[in-house]
Amino acid sequence: MEDFLALNRDGWDTRTELHLESEFYDLPGFLAGNTSLREIELAELDVRGKHLLHLQCHFGLDTLSWKRRGAASVTGLDLSPKAIAAARQIAAQADLDASFVCGDVLQARTLVKGEFDLVFVSYGALLWLPDLTAWAQTVASCLKPGGMLYLAEFHPAKALLDGYDYFHTGLAEVEEDGSYTENSRDTKSTLVSWSHDLGAILSALLATGLVVEAFREHDFSPYNCFANLIEEEPGRYRQRLNGKAVPMVFSLQARKL
Repeated sequence: MEDFLALNRDGWDTRTELHLESEFYDLPGFLAGNTSLREIELAELDVRGKHLLHLQCHFGLDTLSWKRRGAASVTGLDLSPKAIAAARQIAAQADLDASFVCGDVLQARTLVKGEFDLVFVSYGALLWLPDLTAWAQTVASCLKPGGMLYLAEFHPAKALLDGYDYFHTGLAEVEEDGSYTENSRDTKSTLVSWSHDLGAILSALLATGLVVEAFREHDFSPYNCFANLIEEEPGRYRQRLNGKAVPMVFSLQARKL
C-alpha cells in the first residue's frame, strides 16, 4: 500500500508541474473567469447551495469552478502535495473561498470535517484505486443522509481498446508513463493503476447501501486525452470501431438514504 501511494504521489507531483503550464488545463483562462467543467457534468449536476467534497481534485480547477457555480462550500482532497499547494494558490488568485486537503482518498473521512451534500469524482480517478469497496465506503461516510455521489468517469470499454483489462483482476498495472497534456511527451513517471469493470463499480456502491438513481453512457469524451480520437463535434471526441461509436464516458448519481 505505501509503495504504490509513494509512487503515485511522486508521479502526480511531476504531472502537476507540467499540467499547470499546459494549454490542456488553461490556467490563465480559468483565472480570467472560464470554467474547467465539461458538458456532461454541467448538464447533469446542480450544486447551488450545496456543500461539496471533490475527491482526487488535482489542483482544484473543477472544485473552484463548482464554487463559481453556486456551491455553498467546496473542499478538495488530493494525494499530491504540489497539487494541493497549487490549488490553494489558485483559489487565492481567483478570490474564491475553498478548502484543500492533502492525503490518500481512502482516508478522506479522517482528513476532512463534517458531512457533505455532494461528493464529486470525475475523469480518470478510479484507476488509481486498488479497492473500490473501500472507496465506496469512504464516499458514503462523507455524505450526510440524503447526500449524493456524482461520478463522471472514462468508460472501461475504452480502456480495453487501449490494451488494458476490462475486468478487475486485482493485479496492478505498473507503467513508466508521461501524461495526457500536450507539453509532457518527454517526461516519464512510474505510476500504478488498476482496471475496474462497470459491474465492480456498481457493486461496490450498492454494497454500501447507496442507491443508484441515474446511470448514463456517453459516446464521446469531453477531453482530447487519448490516441485515435476524432473531434466530430466541438468539444466531443469520439473513437469508432468498425464504424460504430465506442462508449467513452459513463456518469452516475447515487444517494445515501
